[in-house]
Amino acid sequence: MPRGPLDGVRVADFSRVLAGPYATMMLADFGADVLKVEPPTGDDTRHWTPPVDASGQATYFGSVNRNKRSIALDLADAAGVAEARRLVASADVVIENFRPGVMARFGLAYEDVAAVNPGVVYCSITGFGSGPGAALAGYDLLVQAVGGLMSITGEPDGAPAKAGVALVDVLTGQNAFAGILLALRERDRTGRGQLVELDLLGSLLSALTNQAGSTLATGTPPRRLGNAHPSIAPYAVFTAEDRALVIAVGNDRQFRALAGVLGEAGLADDRRFATNASRVEHRAELTAVIEQRLAAASAGQWIEQLAAAGVPAGLVNDIGEAIAFAESLGLEPVVETRRDAPDAHAGRSIANPIHLAETPAAYRTPPPSLDEHAGADWHPLDDPLDPLDPLDPSEGPRA
Repeated sequence: MPRGPLDGVRVADFSRVLAGPYATMMLADFGADVLKVEPPTGDDTRHWTPPVDASGQATYFGSVNRNKRSIALDLADAAGVAEARRLVASADVVIENFRPGVMARFGLAYEDVAAVNPGVVYCSITGFGSGPGAALAGYDLLVQAVGGLMSITGEPDGAPAKAGVALVDVLTGQNAFAGILLALRERDRTGRGQLVELDLLGSLLSALTNQAGSTLATGTPPRRLGNAHPSIAPYAVFTAEDRALVIAVGNDRQFRALAGVLGEAGLADDRRFATNASRVEHRAELTAVIEQRLAAASAGQWIEQLAAAGVPAGLVNDIGEAIAFAESLGLEPVVETRRDAPDAHAGRSIANPIHLAETPAAYRTPPPSLDEHAGADWHPLDDPLDPLDPLDPSEGPRA
């Protein structure tokens, strides 16, 4: 199997549930040796069932833990702590998402690890930082609520709503992946590691982008608009004869094309709809006209015509349909991994979204069983990096 850009990078992964495991799976996909350190009862998501896959493993756990090895250590036991300290002493990356202060109790805080391993990149993920919010539990639903996302999600006259996936955890995992890579790049220059800190609330506020920007600029928090966009129209979900579809008009040219497809060419010259600002102002009137016309044909028929006219549109797919759609576009969204056994089931998961031409992601092993790699150490073929010896570009890539 081709070597990945992170081959030889050793990751001691003390994280659990979603944000941390998502980040370490991203690292593992590109070659990092991720040793998942679990309590004797396992990562919480091992027990979040149903559903389960063909091997009986929780699909939640399986979705973010491929390409890793698992060892179980009891940090309430002196032997478990000693083994954990031994592992972090030679790790390139340590990642954890305990509440602030927990790792310090075991002598595994950043300061403790850096004292014996100056090259360590230590990633700490919290819900609300290590200051006054340290005692708050960082659950995704809670952060979506207090972080403002639920205030802009849902129908205008309905209750606040969460996203249909633990979106804040995923965003934080992506940020952790980026932060770790930045710190490793800096270590290439200086030979020294550093602490990488992320919190769920900060990741969400950053992801609010234009909604947060409008709040800062106007002092007025945006309100829930259902599937409509605060600054663009028509840019929403509409109902055709048989099912829902999205029309996402981003400029006046696209709107004129939409009006033509709908058989309402005059809409583009109507003063209420001639510009985006006027369309936003008269959103309800415009929506009524569009929905009246869409009711005359199926969503598939409209999408075909809209696509031919250069108007962005698509079905509101369920997840199975979304995967099939990606496959129809040749995107290869599903990958398989299989255990080394004649009767082993193939594990299926969603592919890594990052495509590198020369060193692509690799899918080597399915998510591990709890403590499957008991007594595991770093891979014997790894060439340990001296943390005090910065990489000299003239040396070429290291193992």
